[in-house]
Amino acid sequence: MLGIPVPILYLIALLLVITVLFVFLKRPMYEVMTVAFVFIIAISGSFGMFWDALLFPSTSTLFYAIFAFMVVAVIFDSTKVVNSIIKLMLALVGRFRGGAGYVALLASTFMASLSGTGPGNVATTGVFTIPMMKRSNYPKALAATTEMSASMLGNIIPPSGIVILTFGILNNIYPDKISLSSWMVAAYGIGLWFFIQRWLTLWALCKYYKVQPVQKEELPTFKKSFISGWPALILPALIFVPLLADAQFKEFIVGRIGETGAAAYSSSVLMFTPALAGAYALGIGRKALPSKRINFDNLFAMFRSSLVKVVPIGVTIYMAYAISQVFVELKMDSVVRDWFVSFNLSTTALIIILPLFFMVLGMVLPGSAQVAILGGAMITVFGTLGGNPVLLAAMLPAMTGALEGMTPPLALGLFVAMGIAGSSFRETTKLAVIWVVLHVLLSMILLTGILPIIGL
Repeated sequence: MLGIPVPILYLIALLLVITVLFVFLKRPMYEVMTVAFVFIIAISGSFGMFWDALLFPSTSTLFYAIFAFMVVAVIFDSTKVVNSIIKLMLALVGRFRGGAGYVALLASTFMASLSGTGPGNVATTGVFTIPMMKRSNYPKALAATTEMSASMLGNIIPPSGIVILTFGILNNIYPDKISLSSWMVAAYGIGLWFFIQRWLTLWALCKYYKVQPVQKEELPTFKKSFISGWPALILPALIFVPLLADAQFKEFIVGRIGETGAAAYSSSVLMFTPALAGAYALGIGRKALPSKRINFDNLFAMFRSSLVKVVPIGVTIYMAYAISQVFVELKMDSVVRDWFVSFNLSTTALIIILPLFFMVLGMVLPGSAQVAILGGAMITVFGTLGGNPVLLAAMLPAMTGALEGMTPPLALGLFVAMGIAGSSFRETTKLAVIWVVLHVLLSMILLTGILPIIGL
């Protein structure tokens, strides 16, 4: 059929099935991904790999790390430690023009990175930040798109699940090309560039719309906020410092505990950091718990109430891993590579095409599904045509997970924020396009390698 390889026809069929289930039948994504796994097994006749692919995620420490960080997000929410950080941010930047938006940008990005769901974070954090922005003279559409862009940015910053999922796919194709810790540090570096882009965009839009500072009566004093909130500022360091140490001080660690010890530390660093951060959050936020104590009943009630949020995301990521393993067994990466190479595309063409391609695909597919289905193939193609495959892999979360909820007309994060802000579809979409275009342009620039990225 038009010279298209059969595995790519499988891929097209799978994309169509997911689109119909998710967009038109409006089935939840965990259900869609489960059906997609069964579909790709059936259509490719790969019944012999059913159990191996299905059980593969359960053998991966990466999946358990993702789940652990989702649990940590629940602990952060229940102990109200993030509220302390938000109040401190308000005290610092609330007095500046558009200060409420900068608070939303910082707080929503941080929380979304933990929960791994941008649209979900819009719903939970946005109910606080969007009204706060509106009270600061933000137009409704600007308040909605600011929260949307911040929450979707969190999807690409560790320990977001899509970042870890992409590393697993890259490691299957190019084993030991980059260590997990270096990969996570690089993801922070990419996230920093996009954070700067959003900060500058927000500054320009606030100036254009003549947005005001947060009202004085809503501003907490810095001294009071710092006294109550400084312990919470240690939380990001508890997550980031172990990763940075493993990535940047490998020789020092080897010199102290040897090659075997360093390897053990590197493979387990993502497992103990959420436990460490969660225990610390419980310690400093215990007064927010019922009876202001840490006991079995409080912990059980906390985790039981979180099941409806954590389990669906966990199942989605699990099935994404399983689907990606099916594509590995089908040699999809090499098939797509050979097909793309036949078009004689240059690296420059790919740098332009891929961000636009994923932008369009993000209208109908979540980032995790895009990475699971196409990630391995695109990484291989980029490397074969002269690009840096690790750089392309590191950029995949930004081109998929961040854009999935932002690109009109089908943008879940945008719709949720629009509903909270009460903004019109036309005005909100116009502003959303500005955020999306600037995000895509920065993606292209970063893919050229012009801007330095720590860890790569």
